[in-house]
Amino acid sequence: MAQRTSEADSQSDAVQRVREAHSFAVQLPILGRVPLPRPEQLAFFAAIGLLAAVEIIEWPVALTIAAGHILITDQHNRAVQEIGEALEGA
Repeated sequence: MAQRTSEADSQSDAVQRVREAHSFAVQLPILGRVPLPRPEQLAFFAAIGLLAAVEIIEWPVALTIAAGHILITDQHNRAVQEIGEALEGA
């Protein structure tokens, strides 16, 4: 039983290290640690912002697309996390 707990702890530690490796953050003087999206997400948001800035798309459309992208990404991350937790418990 003790070995199984040890394995679960080491798996949890590994999962935490992977999550930290895939996240970016900036240390700001007043705000502290501020998480940033992954580089490919930053590029997506920059492209949407550029399209809105040159008025190829209207800014409400750009905001809607960006919000949808954030929601889909969050839902995907939550689903992956739940699957990982289910596999850890097995």
